[in-house]
Amino acid sequence: MSAVTVSLPDGSSRELPSGSTAADLAADIGPGLAKAALIAVVDGTEVDLDVPLTDGATVALVTGSDDAGLHTIRHSAAHLMAQAILDLHPGARFAIGPPIEHGFYYDFDLPDGKTLSDDDLEAIEKRMKELVKADQPFERHEISIEEALELFKDEPYKLEIIEGVRSGGASSEDAGELSGDTVSYYRNSDTFLDMCTGPHVPSTSKLEHVKLMKVAGAYWRGDEKRPMLQRIYGTAWANKKDLKAHLHRLEEAEKRDHRRLAREMDLVSWPDELGPGLAVWHPKGAVIRKLMEDYSRDRHENGGYEFAYSPHLAKSVLWETSGHLDFYADGMYPPMEMDGATYYPKPMNCPFHVMVYKSDQRSYRDLPMRIFELGTVYRYELSGAVHGLMRSRGFTQDDSHIFCTREMIEDELASLLDFVLSVLRAFGFEDFQAKLSTRPEEKSVGDDEIWESATAGLKAALEKQGLDYVVDEGGGAFYGPKIDVDVRDAIGRAWQLSTIQLDFNLPDRFDLEYVAADGERKQPVMIHRALMGSIERFFGVLIEHYAGNFPAWLAPTQIKILPVAEVHDGYVDELYAMFKEQGFRVAVDPANDGLGKRVRNAKIEKTPYVLVVGDDDVENRTLGVNKRGVQDVDRDVPVDDFIAMLNEEIETKA
Repeated sequence: MSAVTVSLPDGSSRELPSGSTAADLAADIGPGLAKAALIAVVDGTEVDLDVPLTDGATVALVTGSDDAGLHTIRHSAAHLMAQAILDLHPGARFAIGPPIEHGFYYDFDLPDGKTLSDDDLEAIEKRMKELVKADQPFERHEISIEEALELFKDEPYKLEIIEGVRSGGASSEDAGELSGDTVSYYRNSDTFLDMCTGPHVPSTSKLEHVKLMKVAGAYWRGDEKRPMLQRIYGTAWANKKDLKAHLHRLEEAEKRDHRRLAREMDLVSWPDELGPGLAVWHPKGAVIRKLMEDYSRDRHENGGYEFAYSPHLAKSVLWETSGHLDFYADGMYPPMEMDGATYYPKPMNCPFHVMVYKSDQRSYRDLPMRIFELGTVYRYELSGAVHGLMRSRGFTQDDSHIFCTREMIEDELASLLDFVLSVLRAFGFEDFQAKLSTRPEEKSVGDDEIWESATAGLKAALEKQGLDYVVDEGGGAFYGPKIDVDVRDAIGRAWQLSTIQLDFNLPDRFDLEYVAADGERKQPVMIHRALMGSIERFFGVLIEHYAGNFPAWLAPTQIKILPVAEVHDGYVDELYAMFKEQGFRVAVDPANDGLGKRVRNAKIEKTPYVLVVGDDDVENRTLGVNKRGVQDVDRDVPVDDFIAMLNEEIETKA
């Protein structure tokens, strides 16, 4: 009998009978792997387990513990959900159903104008579980485009995708549906099939750990002029433990939702009168914002930056020169016609800092020139995309732009990254992940030498910090490579906050120069650096990271004093004045209600320190200290000791 020999990732090889599949390979290795394997990677290409192996192939078997395995589970779960919905709602039309981070969705057009709600999810899940028990195999088929048009003649959204491929106008979102001159589809019952390139799990029995999450609306192709579809989101995992952990994270995230906490804590609100994506800061929220901005200003002033301020709009010529009207017009607000000129609200601060640089002749002795601004910008986001403070239409960036020579790039980048991480740590973040994005292959500006030098400088800065990073090959902007820094919050979610971006484009567009040591005029390199990204978004992340329990140095009210009875008011007044003199943010809750109720209210307000004052405290000049998060009260604390302790906590930003 002829045989095939395949190589495994560990360098070993296996000999199998000719015609053996990846599933046969898994069984040959062991029963555990045979049960756990979902797909295979053969010579770098993901395939179904029933694909026959060729002699000399390199094969890796993928399980649910791998990212590719989870991706496949979620992709297959989208098909499973589509089948369940078509079973429950005959005549429904289905559009696209991709896997996404942590889950999947599918878009449907239900018959007779019917709409679904979250109350319908239980019935859909029940049907999905029945299909899982049925252990239906996912079977791949490949047909011509003409055959596909006939097969999907009753599915208008699938027909549009097929026609788009035939005409060469397919969108990127169709990549998971089909590719090339043929159409592949998967069938997992006599009644259900779905167009897809795959691969998929071997059968529906591999999809036990699925949970449907919510129903939403989505325009077909994201175009508000196209039909509104029903979108159902779900999550899928390899095992019960991981599903349970994810659902717990979602519960925690809901508790930490910055929009709810901002309202409950009287920090920020979004009045309808302002319009989507626009917030007003209340006094308590403004206190925290001022602390954030003051800290940022102090760090920049001590870090060799010069401050600048720029207007909120500018004539169109600025945005034409910068290229924003060519590359970013959809994100800008409509123009205003005034005094015979066209003005735009600013979406970026960078061209204004270029104007500062260009206002005078610069020498190499002036470089690096570091400009910093807390500059408010305005970007037109679709109303469906705005999300509290996380995605706004008006927000303030802590924007810095550094102008330097090519020779300064590596040292400047190392200094910048150190600066970024030290500030993020001050706000309580310790878990970082970075992404290094390199030169796009097709279109970019700047010569090879400066791209290579800049990318090497970014890489050296990351490695000097010992920072974990991934490389996004070709993911840089056309004008330069960049580093993005993600932080993980208290419940493990990643937030992209800081960016360091090299720019060879704006110095060229604006004809920037400096006089070098040899008297020649040369072009500087520009580095964009957003540390918090935007004050609004950073504040939203902080709210969710701390669940509103801000550390004492950031808390809007650091101390709340509670007299046991009115007879203690004199001592409370003395304490209040003393704490105010220390610069503490302090409030008093007088004895108009019971002590227990007032203590509970102070804790609901998430006050770091609740001080209870009674007879013994008046006599001994002490305090009863309720520290947030600590069950027991620390009694008879000398006032001076408490002041020293709180000052140290604030100073060290503990």
